[in-house]
Amino acid sequence: MNIDDAAVAFSDGNLVVLSVVLGLIMLGIALDTAPSDFAVVRRAPKAMVLALGAQLLLLPAVTLGLTLALDLQASIALGLILVACCPPGNVSQVLTYRAGGNVALSVSFTAVANAVYVFTMPLSIAFWGGLHPTARDILAEVSLDPAKMFTEIALVIGVPFAVGLTVRARWPRVAARLQKPVRWFSLVALVGLIVAALAGNYQIFVTYISMVLLAVFCHEVVALGTGYLTGRLGGLGPREVKAMTFETGIRNAGLGLGLVFTFFDGIGGMAVVAGWWGIWDILAGLALATVWARRTRSRTSEVVA
Repeated sequence: MNIDDAAVAFSDGNLVVLSVVLGLIMLGIALDTAPSDFAVVRRAPKAMVLALGAQLLLLPAVTLGLTLALDLQASIALGLILVACCPPGNVSQVLTYRAGGNVALSVSFTAVANAVYVFTMPLSIAFWGGLHPTARDILAEVSLDPAKMFTEIALVIGVPFAVGLTVRARWPRVAARLQKPVRWFSLVALVGLIVAALAGNYQIFVTYISMVLLAVFCHEVVALGTGYLTGRLGGLGPREVKAMTFETGIRNAGLGLGLVFTFFDGIGGMAVVAGWWGIWDILAGLALATVWARRTRSRTSEVVA
């Protein structure tokens, strides 16, 4: 059973729709981003350095170690590395709010990180994927072109992000009206597309999901744990640690899925990993946020009593 030889079908039309939805996600993030959110680099440089370090360096490095420890097939390993190199997802802010974390800091983290990832993501995938003993063969076969991937990422997330920032700066009332509808519509549409992609390739999904479930579960734990430990060891407060946890643990796996079909011909392990990650990280994040929210309410009740 070699998932590396399987290919997930995804039509050109669906790929265009996926790109539009991903663009709307970035537009929604930008519409909720004020210029002052980027000032966190100056106001709270320690937190921002920790956040970027956890996402750009620690998470891919730990992910590489996890793929080696689990002895995963090449395409599954590269799928996890690809997700680890993706920018944070906008759901992180919702989860931070639900958990009682620092939402303002989460918004700033997401804004700065997405701007940085436009430039770093292609290089990160090539670098970390190239370190894996078998995944590097896939990169060699597809002749990954970082410049071409940069162009794709810039069009999908960079341009919509810039448009959203412009609208927010010039027409804040319009941005305020559009932000929530755009964000929630794009999120629901993304989940729908991922479910449709998995359902349309039902046989491949059923055949290989058992191989992917454990890997994605462990990777999600590692991602959330990396953010949490970075915040705690970095001396951040409890609310800031929650923001750091979700900012690191929630990745834009939808973008990863789009890149899998655009640059890797929908290779089985990568596609199933990115697709399942896009659903599972929301479920896992909601579970953790709910636990934190209940603990916060419990402690508040004890203090009041």
